[in-house]
Amino acid sequence: MVDNKPPTRLEGKYAAIVVCWLLGNGCLFSWNSMLTIQDYYVYLFPKYHPSRVLTLVYQPFAVGTLAILAYKEDKINTRIRNLFGYTLFFISTLLVLILDLATSGKGGLGTFIGICAISGAFGIADAHAQGGMVGDLSYMLPEFIQSFLAGAAASGALTSAMRLITKAAFENSKDGLRKGAILFFAISTFFELLCVLLYAFIFPKLSIVKYYRSKAASEGSKTVSADLAAGGIRTPSGRVNEDEKQLERKGNKQLLLENIDYALDLFLIYALTLSIFPGFLSEDTGSHSLGTWYALVLIAMYNVCDLIGRYIPLLKILKLESRKMITTAIVGRFLFVPSFYFTAKYGTQGWMIMLTSFLGLSNGYLTVCVLTSAPRGYKGPEQNALGNLLVLFLLGGIFAGVTLDWLWLIGKGW
Repeated sequence: MVDNKPPTRLEGKYAAIVVCWLLGNGCLFSWNSMLTIQDYYVYLFPKYHPSRVLTLVYQPFAVGTLAILAYKEDKINTRIRNLFGYTLFFISTLLVLILDLATSGKGGLGTFIGICAISGAFGIADAHAQGGMVGDLSYMLPEFIQSFLAGAAASGALTSAMRLITKAAFENSKDGLRKGAILFFAISTFFELLCVLLYAFIFPKLSIVKYYRSKAASEGSKTVSADLAAGGIRTPSGRVNEDEKQLERKGNKQLLLENIDYALDLFLIYALTLSIFPGFLSEDTGSHSLGTWYALVLIAMYNVCDLIGRYIPLLKILKLESRKMITTAIVGRFLFVPSFYFTAKYGTQGWMIMLTSFLGLSNGYLTVCVLTSAPRGYKGPEQNALGNLLVLFLLGGIFAGVTLDWLWLIGKGW
């Protein structure tokens, strides 16, 4: 087993946890912003099913890009990769704002194609930033990756809260939906710029981060040198270790075979979740007393419970660590499919809200259980590679889920 405990004298643990939370937030803030203003896009593009199409466009770019990056992971400069991801998030979010202002909030096929192109750019950015960060944090403290994943979930909860506030603020004004959406993406653009600055100038200079990156470099990692340099540490090129076996790392194929259950676990978690959220919750839950607020409330409840679920494993007594128990719980989640079908058909909005809350809670909880358990016992370069492979399966599950989501439309005329 590899010892992952840093010396007690190192400072910056809690600062690193906060920065990881913000960077996790930044990985999905732009995308969640696009998902959360679905009511605006459904109004602009009523014939194009934006809640489903935008997600379906996003995923091939995310999965395809990450597959290439995971294959070449040991040769890619992690700093350039992550900075490229966050910078692309910033530029793409700014372009959503510019496109809406340039078209004066008008719909049409041309505008929709532009939104779809930006959605694809979000996918490419996600593959760079999320895969790179999970790989990078996999060889550090488990609290760092948990905080990053909690931040990713918090982006959904924050965007939902912001959307509810902006909808209430502009509901009775002319072009209220559009004004809320513009304010939304202005805030998102600023936040993505903040993430670029945090990763570029703050994160690499924290003592505890420099310790783990130096440790990974000593174990043969070639991807951390630029980040170490940004933190003021130079690694001699061509260094020869006395024990050559120390620098040997398992290949991607071997790592995947040893962790195939964890990889499939993540695939199944997100295939199930995305077959229901957000498409089904946005379009197929019928008419209720909450009216246009109903879909927003469901999405907000999912996001809040997903966030809560990612903090539950911090309590050791509540954390699932048995590989068999984790897989059993994940397979059991498929009971959500008939549950949502019959609740949408016969149940009241209260039952649907409760079911959506459990969907989010189980999604967040099981994601953290898998991603904090899998990297244990490996060297730094192996943990980095495994983190990338697991995120690839996670995104593959999302792609499968958004594809399966279209099955809900069978018999509905589209």
